[in-house]
Amino acid sequence: MRSRKRRMSLGAGRKILCAGLAACTALAAGLTAVLATSSVRAETIVVDDKVMVRDSNVDRPHGGMSMQQVESKFGAPTERHPTVGKPPITRWDYPQFSVFFEGDRVIHAVVLGQQPTHS
Repeated sequence: MRSRKRRMSLGAGRKILCAGLAACTALAAGLTAVLATSSVRAETIVVDDKVMVRDSNVDRPHGGMSMQQVESKFGAPTERHPTVGKPPITRWDYPQFSVFFEGDRVIHAVVLGQQPTHS
C-alpha cells in the first residue's frame, strides 16, 4: 500500500511534500521549535552601496509598526525623506538604521553597517 503524500505550506507560496500525516506533523513541530528558539535576528545592511545580510542584535522597528509607534519607541528620526510613488513609500533615517514605510506602516528596516575589516 502506498502512503498518501501531503503538501504543507511554509508561507509565501512555498510548499513542501510530506509522505503521510505523521511526517508532516513531525516536520511542522521541528520547524516550530527551531524558529521559537532562535534569538538572533538577521539584518540587512548597506556597506559601500552594497546590500549584505548578517546576524544582528540591533534593536529596530519590525514590520507592521505604525509611524507613531516607531517614533514613540525610537524617538524622532535624524532625517525624514519625502514620500514617493504609489503606493506611498517613506524613509526615515536613524543613526543605526533606516526604516521604510508603506503608508504609515513599516515594511522594512535596514541596518547601516560599517565596512568589514579584513586581517
